[in-house]
Amino acid sequence: MQMDKRRSDLTLSQAAAELTQTVEVFDERGEERQVHIACERPLTIYLNKREIVTLMTLGGDPEALVLGYLRNQGFIHSLDEVVAIQVDWEVEAAAVVTHNEPAGLEEKLQQRTVTTGCGQGTMFGNLMDKLAEVQLPVVQIRQSMVYALLNNLNQHNETYKNAGAVHGCAICEGDQVVAFVEDVGRHNAVDTLAGRMWLDGISDSGKIFYTTGRLTSEMVIKVAQMGIPVLLSRSGVTQMGLALARELGITMLARAKGHHFLQFSGEDSLIRDAIPEQALGSSRKSGKSERSREGIS
Repeated sequence: MQMDKRRSDLTLSQAAAELTQTVEVFDERGEERQVHIACERPLTIYLNKREIVTLMTLGGDPEALVLGYLRNQGFIHSLDEVVAIQVDWEVEAAAVVTHNEPAGLEEKLQQRTVTTGCGQGTMFGNLMDKLAEVQLPVVQIRQSMVYALLNNLNQHNETYKNAGAVHGCAICEGDQVVAFVEDVGRHNAVDTLAGRMWLDGISDSGKIFYTTGRLTSEMVIKVAQMGIPVLLSRSGVTQMGLALARELGITMLARAKGHHFLQFSGEDSLIRDAIPEQALGSSRKSGKSERSREGIS
């Protein structure tokens, strides 16, 4: 699966938004302090003057968010369909114009499933049925590369470090971060990256998707639609997310931080070339457990 090349004639508003703001708070001693908090604002998407959805977003890359949302929900299938994306923060709206009315628009709007995504994500139409068409490449990744990538990802998360209250997602290749996005909801961040892949002409070949959020069915579906076969998360996994990952052949690594991770799927895809030595404390605990079992028997 190859991404559309970036179109130079696409009209974008390039709307800027403040990502954090300073507020006065009192600490546990009753002393006044200034801290940064993440901004959150509504953005209502209109497709050819039809209201589609209102997203709660940080607003760091709104045009890419809107494009990625429409792409992942099946409203548009190619960047060539889009004429313009105009974001206006004064009215908190994004107007998208396409060359033609998307097929089955009314049906998609009537078939909504509210998901567990932060800020109430939605899935339109019969996206689950379309997953049968997804063919992801078979990949192999090295454990040492995973550790190097996790280390490199620590250089990002600027809004989180400054204010907290946001999720971060990234498109990665090898141990390098190709694109990184933060937003108040992880589904917004993944949609923004989907849009950014189209806008910047980023190929899906050899890519890894990273998120600080949990790997739910919605996350797995969206990343599969983007053509990416490896999911890496700092958080956990849901039952449906795991079932879909196994069905689609996605390698899923979760609870990943430092030199620790749990591999939930894609057992044959990981080359274990950097297995950490067992910590002394773990060895003692293991030995104690073995002696206990021997005593019981």
